[in-house]
Parts: sequence; C-alpha cells; structure tokens
Amino acid sequence: MPESSPQTHLLAYPFPSSGHIIPLIDLTNTLISRGINVTVLLTPSNQTLLPTNHSPLLQTLILPEPHFPNPNQKRLYTITTFMRQHHYPIILNWAHTASPPPTAIISDFFLAWTHHLAADLHILRLIFSPSGAYSLCISLSLWRDLPQNDNAEDQNHVVSFSNLPNSPVQPWWQISTLFRDKRGEPEWETHRENMNLNLEAWGVVFNSFVELEQGYIDHVKKELGHERVWVVGPLLLASDTTESEAQVCGGSSTVPCGDLTGWLDSRVDGSVVYVYFGSRTFLTTSQMEVLTRALELSGVHFVLSVREQGTVPCGFADRVREWERGLVIEGWAPQVLVLSHRVVGAFLTHCGWNSVLEGLASGVVMLTWPMGADQFTNAKLLVDEMGVAVRAAEGTVEVPDAKEFAKRIAGALGRTEVRVRTKELREVVVGAIKKGGSSYNQLDGFVKELNELKNE
Repeated sequence: MPESSPQTHLLAYPFPSSGHIIPLIDLTNTLISRGINVTVLLTPSNQTLLPTNHSPLLQTLILPEPHFPNPNQKRLYTITTFMRQHHYPIILNWAHTASPPPTAIISDFFLAWTHHLAADLHILRLIFSPSGAYSLCISLSLWRDLPQNDNAEDQNHVVSFSNLPNSPVQPWWQISTLFRDKRGEPEWETHRENMNLNLEAWGVVFNSFVELEQGYIDHVKKELGHERVWVVGPLLLASDTTESEAQVCGGSSTVPCGDLTGWLDSRVDGSVVYVYFGSRTFLTTSQMEVLTRALELSGVHFVLSVREQGTVPCGFADRVREWERGLVIEGWAPQVLVLSHRVVGAFLTHCGWNSVLEGLASGVVMLTWPMGADQFTNAKLLVDEMGVAVRAAEGTVEVPDAKEFAKRIAGALGRTEVRVRTKELREVVVGAIKKGGSSYNQLDGFVKELNELKNE
C-alpha cells in the first residue's frame, strides 16, 4: 500500500444532495486510510452525513446553504449558480491560509465551474462521478454533438450514440430533461458550459468497477485524451468505515429496526422482494395503485419502502401485515441492511446508481423501473449488457398492467439465468475492492498520483 505524506491535501466538493455526498464521503474515507488529508466542503444541512468518529485527517469547511429565490428556475441550475456566486470567494480566501495548502480539488460533475476555482488556486481539478461511466459517456456525447428533435410531438424520436461502445440508442423522452428543456436559454447554456469544462478536467474518479463498464471507461479516456481515469468502487464496500446497527437503524421510520429485522429473519432464504424508488422519485397515485395491486397479486413476500407517509393506498399496509405477506415502511429505511439480508432475492428499483451498486453488491436480481436522469442508461446496462436485471417498467407516464407486473415480480425470485449471473457478478464486485482487485489497485494508483502532485 503506498505511503502518503501528511502534506498531501485534497479538497472534496460534492453537489449538496445525499446521493452525491455519501459516495464522495466514502471515497474520502478510503483516502484518509492511506494517509491523504481531505477537507470536505459541506453545507449545514449536510453535516450529519459525515461520520462522527472520523479521522483527524478529515476536516470540513462549512459553506452557506443554497436557497431558491426564483421558484421558476430549475433546482439544479439554482443550486449550482448559488454555489458559484457564494461559495467561490469563501473557498478562495480559506485556501490561501490553509495548512497544508490544497494539492487538488475533486468536485462533482455538476460543479464543473470549479475548473476556474482550481485555476485561481493553481491546483488541478478532478471530476467525481457518482454515476457510472456509461451515463457520463451519454452526457458528454449529448452536450458535445447536440442532437435535435425537429418534431416536438414525436417523443419516440430515436437518438443514436454511434460513437459509443455498442452504439446505444434512446428515444427522445428518455433523454435528460436538462438537455431537452429550454434549449439555448441561460440555464441550458450553463449546463452545456459545465459539460464542456468537464472535458478539461485533469482526471476522473468513478464510483464503479472496471469489470462492469470496461468499454465505457476506455471511451471516457479517449474523450479526455489521457489515462487519468480511476475506477474505485463500489465505494460503499471499499470504505474502511463500518456502520454499527445503531447507525444503520438511526433514521426516522414507521417500522422500528428491530421489527424489520425480526420480520426478515422469519422468512425463507431468497423469498422477499425489496421495493424502493430512491430519495427523489415519487410514484403517481395511479402508479402506486398498480404497484401495490401487483405486489398483492404476485403472492410474494415483500418490503415496500416509500419516502412519505400517505402515498400508499389506504388499508394496504394493514392488510398485507395481517396476512404476514409484507411490510410497508413510510419514511427512512436501512437499504443496505435489507438488501444484504439472506432472505431478499429481488430488488424493484428506479436504477439510481447508488441503488444499482448496492443491488450488485448484494447479489439480488433487480427489477428495473427507471424514471429519469441516468436511470434509463443504468437500466440498459443491467438488463441488456450485463444480464443481471429484468425490465419491469419504464418512465413516469405509462402505467404497467398490474397482472403482467405481478408475473414479473414473482418471476424475479425464480431460479433463472439472471439469478445465476447476479451471483457471479457479486463475486466480481467483492473481489474488486479486495487487495489485488481492480478497484483496490486503481485506488492505490490514484493515491500515488496525488502524492506525486504534491511533490511537483
């Protein structure tokens, strides 16, 4: 394991959303375990995501909380604009007196304006991608080539990415709304500028593993024109920090952790489907009605986690609990704990990248229902290229037939080729972060490069 001088100092700047912050904090944990000083740039509302017992090599700089003076602007644009205007001078002033001085900055791909900040600090900027290489390839291609749909009524217009491995295609309605909406307006131009700045980054760190996305990783290197791309995930496994049961079960939930684990312990191995659609995805009333009806018709045992109370049809939670068929958790749920339990055999997911990696690490069959952002490309990777998932539904508009949906849910627990492949890929995932594995070695290479920057 390479040794690091305490003078190596990395600034870690996440986009202020838990799905972006947590994997970057996991990365910092792996880096400080190898002797790197890290300062994480956080806002007050996100301080709680940092471990309370962290190493003295890990420091924080707390920055002003973004707010939304114009409700008509997109959330992403408003946040990034605020951060650029209000965080930039604070970081600049702090860095001039920091000891040791920053060696480099690693920032979320939404914060590409930090390319200019890095230039002012006379340091290099790296991209941290909380999404996979496939998704970043799609984004880089979109904002560079600027494909158009001349018929606004044709949402099935096909966009071809012939320059990417496997020449993927996507219908227009699956393309990111950041790209489709307000073309040519200030918000759109800002996103375009950001993606072009990302192409100028000194390096990229992916929360992924080589064996999952080799072709797309190679393509990113080709796009950037260099080899400084490190693939070090899944970071939830690679991080040296471990959560106690008290930490895992510390969230606010309608089902106590003891009740949840007790219910799971009483089930048969591989017999439970876990259902969760992430922290920012909300099903419509009709979608939730079809989902709950399909769960009832499927005959399987399940845990359904929803972010807000009152979104599940009245009486459903009591009915399935009485039948001992399922649990409905309204509020926070310990997803890693649930997925890693021996009885969970399938995972119905929106295909957010963190959930994808957690599903792969747990060796469960995934049922995909992507809703937006990078989720469509993630689902394609899982279903069409890796063969570790089953397509359940797509998008936010169309509602699948409940009976057909029920068959897919029940089928995911069967002894299929997909299940065999998930077990095989889980071994690859675990091996990647072990000593001598691909992600372990790439992390060592990254640490070595950081140390060499400090000595230049």
